Amino acid sequence: MTTGAAELGEIQETLLIPLFGRATETHKPDGLLHDAKAVEMVEAIDYDFARFDGGRSLLGVVLRTSMIDAWVLDFLDKHPEGTVVEIGAGLNTRFERVDNGTLHWVDLDLPDAMALRSKFFTESDRRRMVAASVLEESWIEIVKSFPAPYFLIAEGVLIYLDESDVRRALTLITENFPGAHLVLDTSGRWIIDHQDRHDAMKKVTARMRWACDDPRELERWHPGLHTLESRDLSQLPDRIRPRVPLPRRIVLRAVSAIFRKRFGHYKVNFYRIDGPTN
Repeated sequence: MTTGAAELGEIQETLLIPLFGRATETHKPDGLLHDAKAVEMVEAIDYDFARFDGGRSLLGVVLRTSMIDAWVLDFLDKHPEGTVVEIGAGLNTRFERVDNGTLHWVDLDLPDAMALRSKFFTESDRRRMVAASVLEESWIEIVKSFPAPYFLIAEGVLIYLDESDVRRALTLITENFPGAHLVLDTSGRWIIDHQDRHDAMKKVTARMRWACDDPRELERWHPGLHTLESRDLSQLPDRIRPRVPLPRRIVLRAVSAIFRKRFGHYKVNFYRIDGPTN
């Protein structure tokens, strides 16, 4: 099966960047992750992925997704039949990477993105694919039809929304899923203002909109949110640190120390939504 570039329609090209990053990492002998499904999709989609080749951001998206994978696996260790919700699923393959055979899963994305996703993935009794915006309410009852507790992920999603829409999305999540966990990434103002210089963003039309220099600010928006962890990409969880080759760890520490103002203001954040636990 080959999916032509014309079939992508209005889908943001940004969902292709992490896909290519995972596929590229898979080809490395010391790769941080192995994602055969990503390789398959890159080969099937008729798109000039080479325009992203060699960009430093490819390692960044691999580190981000691996960090989130580690938190999901920690959750599944405690709740093997729990439900994971991938908001803005794009062409992510996290289900394939972490499936323990008993978990439940909901992939959520806009209709055009879900139309592309459906060419490569299928539903099952443990997995649903929902074509809707995170700003709508229609997806909430679908998620609640799966067993609690819930672990919600918004990876590379909210930063492309206006702040008012981010606030609405978080209101829907916090009001409907007390006791759940939520992971999302934030970009500081410097990054938003200089994205035209970014090795990948300067090559796509989508633009990051929401600037957040302090992820704990979300606790002031929604008192039910409680920050558990907030990491830049050099601060790797114990679960994945041994898998990152030493030369990469050294580079990350050096970059983080030298460019803390820029690099450190991109965070991957792990929250608990206070409320009844399951």
